[in-house]
Amino acid sequence: MTQQSVEPKTTAEEAGAGSRVPSGRSWLDRYFHISHRGSTVAREVRGGITTFMAMAYIVLLNPVLLGGKDVAGDTLSQKALITATALAAAVTTLLMGFIGKVPLALAAGLSVSGVIAGQVVPQMTWGQAFAMCVMYGVVIMLLVVTGLREMIMNAIPLALKHGITMGIGLFIAIIGLVKGGFVHAGEATPLTLGPAGELAGWPVLLFAGTLLLIFMLQARNTPGAILIGIVTGTVVALVLNAAGVIDPKQWANGAPELHGSAVSMPDFSLFGTLEFGGWGEVGAMTVGMIVFTLVLAGFFDAMATIIGVGTEANLADEKGRMPGLSKALFIDGAGGAIGGVAGGSGQTVFVESATGVGEGARTGLASVVTGVFFAACLFFTPITAIVPQEVASAALVVIGAMMMMNARHVDWADRATAIPVFLTVVLMPFTYSITAGVAAGVISYVAIKVAQGKAREIGAFMWALTVIFVVYFALNPIENWLGVH
Repeated sequence: MTQQSVEPKTTAEEAGAGSRVPSGRSWLDRYFHISHRGSTVAREVRGGITTFMAMAYIVLLNPVLLGGKDVAGDTLSQKALITATALAAAVTTLLMGFIGKVPLALAAGLSVSGVIAGQVVPQMTWGQAFAMCVMYGVVIMLLVVTGLREMIMNAIPLALKHGITMGIGLFIAIIGLVKGGFVHAGEATPLTLGPAGELAGWPVLLFAGTLLLIFMLQARNTPGAILIGIVTGTVVALVLNAAGVIDPKQWANGAPELHGSAVSMPDFSLFGTLEFGGWGEVGAMTVGMIVFTLVLAGFFDAMATIIGVGTEANLADEKGRMPGLSKALFIDGAGGAIGGVAGGSGQTVFVESATGVGEGARTGLASVVTGVFFAACLFFTPITAIVPQEVASAALVVIGAMMMMNARHVDWADRATAIPVFLTVVLMPFTYSITAGVAAGVISYVAIKVAQGKAREIGAFMWALTVIFVVYFALNPIENWLGVH
């Protein structure tokens, strides 16, 4: 990414709320410290638009992830999901712009949505699942306020952090392959190609074509590759459907066609549909593990993304300190609660914010621009709703591939590192559980350190996690032994 030239970097104090700027500057400049950070209003607007274009796919993709049935057999309206996704992204990104004053945009975290779709709703209703988002958001905000967030980040070995990211990537990728129709449950094998060992129908071929197109565009470093791929795949789908080439019944979420006007009023039916309590047979222990899993899913990437993008924008110093860091971390945590209330899953900072920084964004004004564009999406739901599930699912596989690139940071020659990372990565998709992957990684890491006579290297937090996860794996035998059901 080409770094824009900027004026000498200011200190956090100079860039903070108490900074002084020449009185001739506009209120916009004074509020966002645009001149102090070596930027201009035009550059901020351009950066904000670029970030939105790089992130806009989430408005299409999140409804695909959350398109399944809950424990009661209920599904959510696609229009309502699109509205909730755009609404939560707009609110959190605007908050980041006006309060955090840094060029970071937020939207529904695919890792969080993956946990909700794969682990939460098979045991709970959608209202209870969104309540889980509020709970995990509150937990993260408390961790930020108390300073524990940084302490926890430092306690978990770096290799395991990379393993968690990679495992979540594979977890998201397999969801995309299944929803795209490329992978099915086999009769003689757990998984197979297509419904009967072969690809069947045009929609799944369109999924494969869209996937290859996005990979090709990324290989050429084309900005907005994911969005371009989704738009292109949708246009091809519309043409094939209009020409009568594809049987409408072959599409997973209905034939791609526009019904009526391209503009409509938002559907806020998911707003505030929270259900706290009434867990039934789930139990307090399971609820606690779900919240813990959601915290893990939304926890690890956010701080690294914030610091990484801040450094790219010349805002962070060599120790990772940057203006508005504590506010940015707090807003990122609040995104979980805001997304739960809106009914659009937990929100988190997107690494795609770096695309806007590459275009010159240095302040929160860029985030405000991005947030305004997300708000505009509320009124164009009919357009976004025509994107076929098969096309949008290709982006899930792409995101998974991007997250797997963390493998380059792992020392695979060191078994004490490689084995825990391996277990973390493979068990997430193979068990369809992020918690199981993290638990196996933590337990094996501690066990190997003990076997090597290096128990002193294990911190108190890792010991506590190990105890929790041992109980997690042994919960069913323990309950049977105690006669608790």
